[in-house]
Amino acid sequence: MHYNIHSQTERVKDSLSYIKNQIEDFLPEVGIILGTGLGGLVRDVRIKYKLDYKDIPHFPVSTVESHHGYLIFGSISNHRAVIMQGRFHYYEGYSLQEVTYPIRIMQKLGIHTLLVSNACGAVNPLYSKGDLMIMRDHINFIFDTPLKDSRVKLRNQEIYDRKLIQLAEEVAMENKIPVQKGIYCSFRGPSLETRSEYRMVRKMGADVVGMSTIPEALLSISLGLKVLGFSIVTDVGFPDTLKPALITEILETAARAEPKLTLLMKKLIKKLGK
Repeated sequence: MHYNIHSQTERVKDSLSYIKNQIEDFLPEVGIILGTGLGGLVRDVRIKYKLDYKDIPHFPVSTVESHHGYLIFGSISNHRAVIMQGRFHYYEGYSLQEVTYPIRIMQKLGIHTLLVSNACGAVNPLYSKGDLMIMRDHINFIFDTPLKDSRVKLRNQEIYDRKLIQLAEEVAMENKIPVQKGIYCSFRGPSLETRSEYRMVRKMGADVVGMSTIPEALLSISLGLKVLGFSIVTDVGFPDTLKPALITEILETAARAEPKLTLLMKKLIKKLGK
């Protein structure tokens, strides 16, 4: 579906009108996007409102197994948050304008910071299943951008906020949470990469590879939001020992690693604005 500026503006107005009628005077400060198998953070949220994606005018609906479809408003670590429990992907047939549509809504609702998470495969041989990685940069192999039909443009090439990365590292150290810090690469999906593609991605400097996150990060930074990304390594893409990636194993690994990410996010959010 092609989005022009006028129709997109009207859609955002419709969505905001519905959401504001549901959440009354709730003003979120932080936006959170929960990736594959990472929906458990909501157990630590004092939920005030829970909206089904399908009830929000013009909102996409996730078609991917393991992705719920709720926009949750509540408090976590003494900060007001809006949480996407379930995200959208380019490979589901959505345009990148549709994939990133919730970012426009969250920004209009007043968030200043976006925390985004994903499940990924490691190409760095020093990484293992279950590792938690702070994203310090990315490589965009989606070869598309959500900004092409927009008036907003990137202000700089530093997507992931340095101060937030430093804060995340400090929080991880304080709470004895092991973390990696590396480069995330995203393909369009939904097919997984070949041995040769894994070799190429590693040679180009990436540490992990996935199918999401970059579109949301690009639009967020263009709208003036601070962005921090987290990846959980749920499988490995080492060419010489490559095995089939099974969704059941990916979800099991994400579930085992999720408590580390949940703790890190909670402690990090507590320090935001201080």
